[in-house]
Amino acid sequence: MASFPALETLGPRIMVLGPTNSGKSTLAAALGARLGIPSIHLDQFRHLPGTDWQQRPDADFFALHDEAIALPEWVMDGSYSRLMPQRLARTTGIIVLDDSLAVRTARYVRRTLGRQRAGGLEGNRDSIKWDMLAWLWKTRNKSQHARDLATRSGLPAVFCHDRRELDALYAAWGLARP
Repeated sequence: MASFPALETLGPRIMVLGPTNSGKSTLAAALGARLGIPSIHLDQFRHLPGTDWQQRPDADFFALHDEAIALPEWVMDGSYSRLMPQRLARTTGIIVLDDSLAVRTARYVRRTLGRQRAGGLEGNRDSIKWDMLAWLWKTRNKSQHARDLATRSGLPAVFCHDRRELDALYAAWGLARP
């Protein structure tokens, strides 16, 4: 059984990293509810509501991101490496999630079936896209990069490598899935 530090050791600004469909948004929502702080899903800033994941202009996305990281408390999920330096400068703790490509692909297919989910766009117009399936394949081994970033940061960090460890984290911290 994995051992986790107390949730409070991560501080008031927690960054949740990991590959696509590893459970980042669901965990961020659960942490935000448990801690009583905003959970911020960067995908919602990057993409326009009511669309099938149409991107916002970069300037608008960057402004939303920078406004959010200036808040005193947050749980923020998503990578967006171009904005990572300023986010990392404000972060007080990092959680890195991972899971197998097969599990993450299955999650992607399930989430497009129309149910509301944490981190989804307002209007919930999602569909299976070849570009996303290709992205899942391309990023299948990227979690090591996130783990390295978390380790190098010197910040308190927690790592969950699969669903079993993630379930243990939910239990250890008394989290409920939204």
